[in-house]
Amino acid sequence: MNIVILSRNKNLYSTRRLVEEAENRAHDVEVIDPLNCDLIIEKEKPTIYYKDKYLDYVDAIIPRIGASVTFYGCAVVRQFEMMNVFSTVSSDAIIRSRDKLRSFQHLSKGGIDMPKTVFTNYSKDVEEVIEHVGGTPVVIKLLEGTQGLGVVLAESKNAAESVLEAFNGLQARALVQEYIAEAKGIDIRALIVDGQVVGAMKRIGKPGEFRSNLHRGGTFEYYRMTEPELKIAIKSARQLKLPICGVDLLQSNRGPLIMEINSTPGLEGIEGASEKNIAKAIITFIERNRR
Repeated sequence: MNIVILSRNKNLYSTRRLVEEAENRAHDVEVIDPLNCDLIIEKEKPTIYYKDKYLDYVDAIIPRIGASVTFYGCAVVRQFEMMNVFSTVSSDAIIRSRDKLRSFQHLSKGGIDMPKTVFTNYSKDVEEVIEHVGGTPVVIKLLEGTQGLGVVLAESKNAAESVLEAFNGLQARALVQEYIAEAKGIDIRALIVDGQVVGAMKRIGKPGEFRSNLHRGGTFEYYRMTEPELKIAIKSARQLKLPICGVDLLQSNRGPLIMEINSTPGLEGIEGASEKNIAKAIITFIERNRR
Protein backbone atom coordinates (compact mmCIF):
# COMPACT_ATOMS: atom_id res chain seq x y z
CA MET A 1 0.00 0.00 0.00
CA ASN A 2 1.21 3.55 -0.74
CA ILE A 3 0.75 5.70 2.35
CA VAL A 4 1.41 9.44 2.55
CA ILE A 5 1.89 11.24 5.86
CA LEU A 6 1.00 14.92 5.52
CA SER A 7 3.49 16.57 7.86
CA ARG A 8 5.68 19.67 7.72
CA ASN A 9 8.49 18.01 9.68
CA LYS A 10 9.59 14.44 9.02
CA ASN A 11 11.76 14.48 12.15
CA LEU A 12 8.89 14.85 14.63
CA TYR A 13 8.44 11.84 16.91
CA SER A 14 4.88 11.13 15.74
CA THR A 15 5.82 11.30 12.07
CA ARG A 16 8.90 9.10 12.53
CA ARG A 17 6.92 6.46 14.44
CA LEU A 18 4.22 6.29 11.77
CA VAL A 19 6.86 5.89 9.06
CA GLU A 20 8.58 3.17 11.09
CA GLU A 21 5.42 1.14 11.66
CA ALA A 22 4.24 1.51 8.05
CA GLU A 23 7.61 0.21 6.81
CA ASN A 24 7.53 -2.62 9.36
CA ARG A 25 4.27 -3.75 7.76
CA ALA A 26 5.79 -3.62 4.24
CA HIS A 27 4.04 -0.46 3.04
CA ASP A 28 5.61 2.25 0.89
CA VAL A 29 5.43 5.47 2.88
CA GLU A 30 6.30 9.11 2.11
CA VAL A 31 6.27 12.24 4.24
CA ILE A 32 4.91 15.19 2.25
CA ASP A 33 4.66 18.82 3.29
CA PRO A 34 1.06 19.81 2.46
CA LEU A 35 2.10 23.43 1.85
CA ASN A 36 4.22 22.29 -1.11
CA CYS A 37 1.30 20.58 -2.83
CA ASP A 38 -0.40 22.16 -5.85
CA LEU A 39 -4.10 21.32 -6.17
CA ILE A 40 -5.31 20.87 -9.73
CA ILE A 41 -9.06 21.10 -9.91
CA GLU A 42 -10.83 20.13 -13.11
CA LYS A 43 -13.91 18.26 -14.21
CA GLU A 44 -13.91 14.62 -13.00
CA LYS A 45 -10.13 14.54 -12.55
CA PRO A 46 -8.89 16.33 -9.41
CA THR A 47 -5.17 15.77 -8.89
CA ILE A 48 -2.28 16.89 -6.68
CA TYR A 49 1.14 17.88 -8.00
CA TYR A 50 4.15 17.67 -5.68
CA LYS A 51 7.83 18.05 -6.56
CA ASP A 52 7.58 17.26 -10.28
CA LYS A 53 5.12 14.38 -9.93
CA TYR A 54 1.42 13.70 -9.66
CA LEU A 55 0.23 11.98 -6.47
CA ASP A 56 -2.17 9.70 -8.34
CA TYR A 57 -0.77 6.49 -6.85
CA VAL A 58 -1.61 7.15 -3.19
CA ASP A 59 -3.86 4.65 -1.37
CA ALA A 60 -4.16 6.34 2.04
CA ILE A 61 -3.10 9.48 3.88
CA ILE A 62 -2.44 10.31 7.51
CA PRO A 63 -3.00 14.05 8.07
CA ARG A 64 -0.68 15.62 10.63
CA ILE A 65 -1.97 19.15 10.01
CA GLY A 66 -0.75 21.82 12.43
CA ALA A 67 -3.17 24.48 13.64
CA SER A 68 -1.28 27.26 11.85
CA VAL A 69 -1.83 25.63 8.43
CA THR A 70 -5.38 24.34 8.95
CA PHE A 71 -6.89 26.12 5.93
CA TYR A 72 -4.45 24.93 3.27
CA GLY A 73 -3.73 21.62 4.97
CA CYS A 74 -7.43 20.73 4.99
CA ALA A 75 -7.72 21.81 1.35
CA VAL A 76 -5.04 19.21 0.53
CA VAL A 77 -6.85 16.54 2.56
CA ARG A 78 -10.11 17.42 0.79
CA GLN A 79 -8.40 17.09 -2.59
CA PHE A 80 -7.20 13.59 -1.68
CA GLU A 81 -10.75 12.76 -0.61
CA MET A 82 -12.00 13.91 -4.02
CA MET A 83 -9.46 11.50 -5.53
CA ASN A 84 -11.03 8.65 -3.48
CA VAL A 85 -7.95 8.28 -1.29
CA PHE A 86 -8.64 6.97 2.23
CA SER A 87 -7.84 9.45 5.03
CA THR A 88 -7.52 8.54 8.71
CA VAL A 89 -9.48 11.70 9.52
CA SER A 90 -11.67 13.75 7.19
CA SER A 91 -11.02 17.38 6.30
CA ASP A 92 -14.43 18.35 7.72
CA ALA A 93 -13.68 16.66 11.04
CA ILE A 94 -10.34 18.45 11.36
CA ILE A 95 -11.98 21.83 10.72
CA ARG A 96 -14.81 21.02 13.14
CA SER A 97 -12.41 20.07 15.94
CA ARG A 98 -10.10 23.09 15.43
CA ASP A 99 -12.91 25.54 16.14
CA LYS A 100 -13.46 25.23 19.91
CA LEU A 101 -16.87 26.92 19.76
CA ARG A 102 -18.11 24.66 16.99
CA SER A 103 -16.80 21.51 18.66
CA PHE A 104 -18.38 22.44 22.02
CA GLN A 105 -21.69 23.08 20.25
CA HIS A 106 -21.54 19.61 18.67
CA LEU A 107 -20.65 18.01 22.02
CA SER A 108 -23.46 19.88 23.77
CA LYS A 109 -25.94 18.67 21.17
CA GLY A 110 -24.76 15.10 21.84
CA GLY A 111 -25.46 15.43 25.57
CA ILE A 112 -21.79 15.36 26.55
CA ASP A 113 -20.79 17.12 29.76
CA MET A 114 -18.10 19.82 29.73
CA PRO A 115 -17.15 22.89 31.76
CA LYS A 116 -19.85 25.54 31.38
CA THR A 117 -18.83 27.82 28.52
CA VAL A 118 -19.91 31.27 27.29
CA PHE A 119 -19.20 32.88 23.93
CA THR A 120 -20.19 36.48 23.18
CA ASN A 121 -19.67 38.93 20.34
CA TYR A 122 -16.95 41.07 21.94
CA SER A 123 -19.20 41.81 24.92
CA LYS A 124 -18.12 44.64 27.23
CA ASP A 125 -20.34 43.37 30.05
CA VAL A 126 -17.65 41.13 31.54
CA GLU A 127 -19.42 40.83 34.91
CA GLU A 128 -22.47 39.24 33.29
CA VAL A 129 -20.32 36.83 31.26
CA ILE A 130 -18.51 35.73 34.43
CA GLU A 131 -21.82 35.18 36.25
CA HIS A 132 -22.97 32.86 33.44
CA VAL A 133 -20.13 30.43 34.26
CA GLY A 134 -20.46 30.66 38.05
CA GLY A 135 -18.08 33.48 38.93
CA THR A 136 -14.31 33.82 39.09
CA PRO A 137 -11.84 32.31 38.65
CA VAL A 138 -12.56 31.66 34.96
CA VAL A 139 -10.57 30.20 32.08
CA ILE A 140 -10.41 32.32 28.91
CA LYS A 141 -9.48 30.51 25.69
CA LEU A 142 -8.83 31.72 22.18
CA LEU A 143 -11.06 29.86 19.72
CA GLU A 144 -8.16 28.37 17.81
CA GLY A 145 -5.39 28.11 20.40
CA THR A 146 -3.35 24.92 20.68
CA GLN A 147 -0.82 23.29 23.06
CA GLY A 148 -2.00 25.56 25.87
CA LEU A 149 -1.31 28.77 23.95
CA GLY A 150 -4.04 31.39 24.17
CA VAL A 151 -5.40 29.93 27.43
CA VAL A 152 -5.48 32.22 30.48
CA LEU A 153 -6.68 31.71 34.05
CA ALA A 154 -8.29 34.92 35.32
CA GLU A 155 -8.61 34.74 39.10
CA SER A 156 -10.57 37.97 39.58
CA LYS A 157 -13.16 40.07 37.76
CA ASN A 158 -10.55 42.74 37.05
CA ALA A 159 -8.14 40.18 35.58
CA ALA A 160 -10.89 38.68 33.42
CA GLU A 161 -11.89 42.13 32.22
CA SER A 162 -8.29 42.98 31.29
CA VAL A 163 -7.77 39.74 29.35
CA LEU A 164 -11.06 40.02 27.47
CA GLU A 165 -10.41 43.67 26.62
CA ALA A 166 -6.98 42.72 25.27
CA PHE A 167 -8.41 39.89 23.15
CA ASN A 168 -11.27 42.13 21.96
CA GLY A 169 -8.81 44.84 21.01
CA LEU A 170 -6.95 42.34 18.83
CA GLN A 171 -10.29 41.12 17.40
CA ALA A 172 -9.39 37.67 18.71
CA ARG A 173 -12.52 35.74 19.60
CA ALA A 174 -12.43 33.88 22.89
CA LEU A 175 -14.49 31.57 25.08
CA VAL A 176 -15.02 32.11 28.80
CA GLN A 177 -15.17 28.84 30.67
CA GLU A 178 -15.91 27.58 34.16
CA TYR A 179 -12.75 26.81 36.15
CA ILE A 180 -12.71 23.28 37.58
CA ALA A 181 -10.69 23.89 40.74
CA GLU A 182 -10.85 20.29 41.96
CA ALA A 183 -8.93 19.11 38.88
CA LYS A 184 -5.84 20.80 40.41
CA GLY A 185 -3.98 21.25 37.14
CA ILE A 186 -4.37 17.58 36.15
CA ASP A 187 -6.16 16.17 33.14
CA ILE A 188 -6.53 12.84 31.35
CA ARG A 189 -5.56 12.33 27.70
CA ALA A 190 -7.22 9.37 25.98
CA LEU A 191 -6.00 8.30 22.54
CA ILE A 192 -8.79 7.01 20.30
CA VAL A 193 -8.13 4.78 17.27
CA ASP A 194 -11.04 3.35 15.29
CA GLY A 195 -13.52 4.45 17.94
CA GLN A 196 -11.74 2.71 20.84
CA VAL A 197 -9.38 3.96 23.57
CA VAL A 198 -5.97 2.43 22.82
CA GLY A 199 -3.97 4.32 25.44
CA ALA A 200 -4.34 6.86 28.22
CA MET A 201 -2.18 9.04 30.42
CA LYS A 202 -2.52 11.48 33.27
CA ARG A 203 -0.98 14.90 32.52
CA ILE A 204 0.19 16.96 35.50
CA GLY A 205 0.91 20.67 35.29
CA LYS A 206 4.17 21.98 36.71
CA PRO A 207 3.93 23.73 40.11
CA GLY A 208 1.93 26.95 39.87
CA GLU A 209 0.66 26.13 36.36
CA PHE A 210 -3.00 25.26 35.79
CA ARG A 211 -2.32 24.00 32.23
CA SER A 212 -1.09 20.41 32.05
CA ASN A 213 0.15 20.47 28.44
CA LEU A 214 3.50 18.74 27.96
CA HIS A 215 4.58 21.72 25.81
CA ARG A 216 4.06 23.92 28.88
CA GLY A 217 6.40 21.83 31.04
CA GLY A 218 3.85 19.33 32.35
CA THR A 219 4.68 15.71 33.15
CA PHE A 220 2.78 12.51 32.39
CA GLU A 221 2.23 9.07 33.83
CA TYR A 222 0.27 5.91 33.07
CA TYR A 223 -3.43 6.08 33.83
CA ARG A 224 -6.17 3.46 33.82
CA MET A 225 -9.45 5.11 32.84
CA THR A 226 -12.69 4.50 34.68
CA GLU A 227 -15.78 3.23 32.87
CA PRO A 228 -17.49 6.68 32.84
CA GLU A 229 -14.29 8.24 31.44
CA LEU A 230 -14.04 5.60 28.69
CA LYS A 231 -17.68 6.11 27.72
CA ILE A 232 -17.51 9.91 27.49
CA ALA A 233 -14.21 9.83 25.56
CA ILE A 234 -15.55 7.37 22.97
CA LYS A 235 -18.87 9.19 22.69
CA SER A 236 -17.12 12.54 22.16
CA ALA A 237 -14.91 11.20 19.38
CA ARG A 238 -17.96 9.68 17.70
CA GLN A 239 -19.92 12.93 18.04
CA LEU A 240 -17.18 14.87 16.20
CA LYS A 241 -16.73 12.04 13.65
CA LEU A 242 -13.06 11.56 14.58
CA PRO A 243 -11.98 7.90 14.32
CA ILE A 244 -8.49 8.92 15.48
CA CYS A 245 -8.07 11.71 18.03
CA GLY A 246 -6.88 12.71 21.47
CA VAL A 247 -9.63 13.42 24.00
CA ASP A 248 -8.75 15.54 27.05
CA LEU A 249 -10.87 15.13 30.18
CA LEU A 250 -11.04 16.86 33.54
CA GLN A 251 -12.02 15.02 36.71
CA SER A 252 -14.69 17.06 38.47
CA ASN A 253 -17.05 16.61 41.41
CA ARG A 254 -19.88 15.95 38.95
CA GLY A 255 -17.96 13.37 36.91
CA PRO A 256 -15.61 13.50 33.91
CA LEU A 257 -15.84 16.61 31.72
CA ILE A 258 -14.57 17.01 28.17
CA MET A 259 -12.00 19.78 27.95
CA GLU A 260 -10.81 19.49 24.35
CA ILE A 261 -10.50 17.11 21.40
CA ASN A 262 -7.38 17.09 19.24
CA SER A 263 -7.68 15.75 15.67
CA THR A 264 -3.90 15.33 15.27
CA PRO A 265 -2.66 14.20 18.70
CA GLY A 266 1.02 13.69 19.40
CA LEU A 267 2.18 10.14 20.07
CA GLU A 268 5.33 10.62 22.12
CA GLY A 269 3.85 11.15 25.57
CA ILE A 270 1.00 8.68 25.17
CA GLU A 271 3.21 5.87 23.84
CA GLY A 272 5.68 6.44 26.64
CA ALA A 273 3.07 6.54 29.40
CA SER A 274 0.82 3.73 28.18
CA GLU A 275 3.60 1.54 26.71
CA LYS A 276 1.23 0.84 23.81
CA ASN A 277 2.24 0.78 20.14
CA ILE A 278 -0.25 3.41 19.00
CA ALA A 279 1.52 4.10 15.69
CA LYS A 280 1.00 0.44 14.77
CA ALA A 281 -2.68 0.68 15.74
CA ILE A 282 -3.08 3.60 13.31
CA ILE A 283 -1.45 1.67 10.46
CA THR A 284 -3.61 -1.39 11.07
CA PHE A 285 -6.67 0.90 11.14
CA ILE A 286 -5.72 2.02 7.62
CA GLU A 287 -5.28 -1.58 6.49
CA ARG A 288 -8.72 -2.59 7.73
CA ASN A 289 -10.52 0.36 6.18
CA ARG A 290 -8.57 0.59 2.92
CA ARG A 291 -9.53 -3.00 2.10
